[in-house]
Amino acid sequence: MSSLLEKALHPRFLTLEEREQIADLLRDDYSLRAIGRELGRPASTIKREIDHHQNEDGVYQPFAAHRRAADQRPRPKPPKLARPSRLRDYVTQKLQVQWSPEQISHTLKVEYPGDESMRVSTETIYQALYVQARGGLKREVAEALRTGRIRRKPRRSPEQRRERFKDPMVMISERPAEIEDRAIPGHWEGDLIVGEKNQSAIVTLVERQNRYVMLGHLPAGHTAPEVRDVLTELIATLPDHLRGSLTWDQGAEMAEHKLFTVESGLPVYFCDPASPWQRGSNENTNGLLRQYFPKGTDLSVYGPEDLQLVAQRLNGRPRKTLGWETPAQRLSKLVLTD
Repeated sequence: MSSLLEKALHPRFLTLEEREQIADLLRDDYSLRAIGRELGRPASTIKREIDHHQNEDGVYQPFAAHRRAADQRPRPKPPKLARPSRLRDYVTQKLQVQWSPEQISHTLKVEYPGDESMRVSTETIYQALYVQARGGLKREVAEALRTGRIRRKPRRSPEQRRERFKDPMVMISERPAEIEDRAIPGHWEGDLIVGEKNQSAIVTLVERQNRYVMLGHLPAGHTAPEVRDVLTELIATLPDHLRGSLTWDQGAEMAEHKLFTVESGLPVYFCDPASPWQRGSNENTNGLLRQYFPKGTDLSVYGPEDLQLVAQRLNGRPRKTLGWETPAQRLSKLVLTD
């Protein structure tokens, strides 16, 4: 009890000294407003204090009032994820496979609809990771959180750019409206993530409607012919109704875009210079992939099996934009309806 009485209080709480002053002023017949002015408190605070803590005889005793207020003060509850539990095990497991706190919070409601003990808010997970000094989630789990997005800067202004390719580009402004509003599946955004000294790369493809990810292995380089071959192989794995179009930036790796269209049947639409938001789904995915393939590393060490595992992890995460379904679930429905 003594520790509660002596503990430093928030300024909104009355101190023992203020309570003694209230008792003294009451004995001197000060009004509630006058006591409030003396203490720098609203008169309503003084009235509430007296009403709550006077004894049966109507006498206000400051020490008894202070002890009673300390007893009634709410005790902080231990953090929800501080103790070992089934909920904490679930959160830890999902963080280790790079699920976000928001994905974890919403999926718990789906997987345990009748179990209130398996509930945790997004904010509580972040608090456990970043704020709680003791008793929270382990540091190695915190390190599994996904990193932020990639930011790109153009090397030269749009006015300085020359025509990129021998074969004319079809610009994104000519892309049909049903692709733009994601109304029809089968339209893809693509790019490369590049490794150390620009010597290694991975092809990344994202389906615009369901965010399904495919990754292509470039073990020897990322010239235009090599990229064209890998893209053609990836597209060949898809059913016909999911081969709609491809949107790319104006990177030199797409110099053989016309030949790719002939081989795959996919038209290619090109973004405007320095406009990564025009293929925002792919940009976001590339940011997620950098957790697995950090900048400045040799990407040639990752084989097709490694890329497949990473793609499976991304495709197995529930997405807010998909109503908390996974890209794999959405694509499976599209394949089955073929």
